[in-house]
Order: sequence, then structure tokens, then C-alpha cells
Amino acid sequence: MAKKYRTATLADWDRTYLWHPFTQMQQWEQQEPLIIERGKGSYLIDTEGKKYLDGTSSIWVNLHGHRHPALDRALKNQLDKIAHSTFLGLSNPPAIQLARELIRIMPKGLKRVFYSDNGSTAVEVSLKMAIQYWQQRHPNLGPKNTFLHLKLAYHGDTIGAISVGSIELFHARFKSLLFPTLEADPPYCYRCPLNQTYPSCQMACLDPIERILKEQHRDLAGFIIEPLVQAAAGMITAPPGYLKRIRELCTKYNVLLIADEVATGFGRTGKMFACQHEGVTPDLMAISKGLTGGYMPLAATVTTDEIYQGFLGKYEDFKTFFHGHSYTGNPLGCAVALANLNVFKKEKTLAKLQPKIKTMTRLLQPLRQLSHVGNIRQRGLMAAIELVEDKGTKKPYPLEAQIGHRASIEARSRGLLLRPIGNILILMPPLSTSLSELTSMIKILQASIEATTLALASGQRP
Repeated sequence: MAKKYRTATLADWDRTYLWHPFTQMQQWEQQEPLIIERGKGSYLIDTEGKKYLDGTSSIWVNLHGHRHPALDRALKNQLDKIAHSTFLGLSNPPAIQLARELIRIMPKGLKRVFYSDNGSTAVEVSLKMAIQYWQQRHPNLGPKNTFLHLKLAYHGDTIGAISVGSIELFHARFKSLLFPTLEADPPYCYRCPLNQTYPSCQMACLDPIERILKEQHRDLAGFIIEPLVQAAAGMITAPPGYLKRIRELCTKYNVLLIADEVATGFGRTGKMFACQHEGVTPDLMAISKGLTGGYMPLAATVTTDEIYQGFLGKYEDFKTFFHGHSYTGNPLGCAVALANLNVFKKEKTLAKLQPKIKTMTRLLQPLRQLSHVGNIRQRGLMAAIELVEDKGTKKPYPLEAQIGHRASIEARSRGLLLRPIGNILILMPPLSTSLSELTSMIKILQASIEATTLALASGQRP
């Protein structure tokens, strides 16, 4: 049995040896880190035994709760057989079975599964497949060597994924490394870039997108989009019909539609995949996060038979997709992913989601009356509360106020773990969260917003 170290010792080692992602380490080193040791259901438990509601699904990955017996069992059973073998020139039963099950639940027309490790790599695979497909299948349609994406997009942290992203704070320093792309305004109705109002605008933000596709389609290999919800942008929700229209435009102008369902997939929006709300089949779909129910790193890029056919040929034709990862098709990840899909079926997860979604909508409604809540956005069990300094003008809080961070620290003290995006608080609990747990989360969220904005108004600094 591994030695159990005191929390103070672990905290000291953390500050001495670790570098955390998306974290200002100077600030981190001045505070006591929260060290999670265990989990059960919707709760995370620290090394001191204190319980916290997991309001972020451990950054959007956990679906059925921590320590779900079926997922634990699948992992242990596979470990009794083998932990890993290469997928280059070999195969394994869990990877084969998982691919079959994934195709069964995918939007109609998606037929082939290519495994990778995480959301960023699934996006990279999509981009490279799109470029190579056009070169090998339809070279006469143009160079097709770049991509269109939305502003405020986030598709991961690898260089290709950053290139089709557009969050200045994350990406500005790396511009010299990126390939050129085209971008268009997102459907950010609360802060409409066209200064119009939905629904009277008739989705005018689609007009510039059509112009770009019409004028640049010979250069465009694909249009990458998070369907229905731009997650890391602050849960920006697209109006009904927006995604379907994007699909129609991509088809019209011979541009591949790449759906990044890393955050929106596996029930988060109320259906298995966000594309299914509007009957849309993308040409390529990137999935990860919820794929293993929050247990193991695993991702996949799923595509059509038409794209797959573009890579077939004789050995000497070199039409092979020369891309892969050491842990591609990892048996442990695939085994627990299979168990994850089985839990969806056995526990009727999607059907049970519907009353939870309605309850979340009802419980969030009173927060709209708070003096510093500018906008609340929700799709399924994905929700964002945008905090503003002035509700009438939509003036955001200054960055130095750290309003999102402060509200999250306040929520932590009350037993709820959140991870804000700037001034935007994100609530994205596990799909298995009970109605009483959901009620507790939103009560804590409201109290934390009230306490934090009051403290800031009274002059208390971070």
C-alpha cells in the first residue's frame, strides 16, 4: 500500500515541483492548493475528507459520477488482460467493439473511427484528413489548404487546433507558429457583433459566413465549428436552425463541415451529440472528454465513407494517412468507453436528463434578477452565467477584479467546485447529478455571486 502523506507535505511538494495548466503559478504558490484524493458520485473529496460538489464534471469529462461500479469493473477486467499494445499493424477487441458501437450512435452517414488521445489531437486529425482528402480525391476543386472558423473559438492547444482557434488571451503569443485561416463572427446574441437583436435579426451573422464560403471556397478545406455551443468561449449558444444552415452552406460550396463535439458530445446538450438536435451529419466529427465517462484519455475522429475512400490506393500510391499516436486505440480506454456507452443504455441516461434540464432552467431563472448577472445561457446541462459590472450597459468587470475567480473561491468555501472563464461562471455537472444535488449547486452558485459582487462593490480587493 502506498504511503499516505500529510496534506501540508503534499501541498509543499505541489508548489515546489508542479506546473499547473491555465494557472498563474505566482498566485498559486501563495495559496493552499486543494488536493483531491477520492470521488464518489457527484462529489470530490479532498485529503482532509471534505466533500465538494463537482460543478464542472472535472472539466467536462465525468458523465455518470465518480467511481461508477460498471466503469470501475470494466477497467479492472481489462487490466487483467493487457494494458496496452500498439495499434500500428495490430488491433485489439475493445477498440474494434467500441468503433462498432460508436458508429451505431453517430449521426447517420458517419462510418469510420480513427482513434487518438484527446480533444486537441482529434481536431488535428480532422484538419489533416480534410487537407489530404481534397488533394487525393478532388484536386480539381482548388488548393483547399485552409480553414474557416468562428471568432472566440477554442478547439484545443496543439498548433493546428490553435490555428483554428480565436481566443486572443490563449493564442496571441503563438501567432508566429500558426497557419493562416479565415474567421467569422459567432452567434453571440448577448453581445451581437452586428448590434442586432434575435430573432428579428433573422440570423444575419450567417450572411458574412456565406460570403466567405462563396468567395473563398476553392481555398477552404473545411469549416470547423462546435455545434450549438461554443464552450470555452463562455457557453455561447447558437440560435435554432443556425447549425443546419451552416451544414447547407458547406454542402453548397464544397467545404467539409468539421464538428468539434469534444465538449458537446455524450449527452451534454440533451441528445447524444449536439448535431442530432438539427439532424445534421458533419463530414468529420471530433470526440473526446465524455467518451470514457471521465475515466481515461481517449479521443476519436469519426468520418464518412466518402472521405475514407479518398485514402485508399496501392501501397506505392502513398495515399495512406500518415498520422498516429503511441497510445492509439488503447485497450484500457476503449474498454471503459464501451462500458460508458452501455451505462447510457442500461440507465436510460438521455431520457433521465430531460427533467434535470428543465429543473436547471427553472432554478437558474431567479439568478437573472441579480444586479450583476448580465446573461444566462443554457443548452442541456451546460450553463454559463456572465457577470457584468453594469447590467444596463453590459459593461464587463475589469480583468483585475477577478470576479469569476473570486466567485469560484467563494463557492468552494460553500462546498461547490467551479472553474470560471474570466467573468463567466460555468456550471456543467455530471449527467448523473440528482435533482437535489443540482438544487444545492445552484443555491450555492447564487449565494456565491451575491457575496462576491457585494464584497467587490464595498471595495474589497482580490
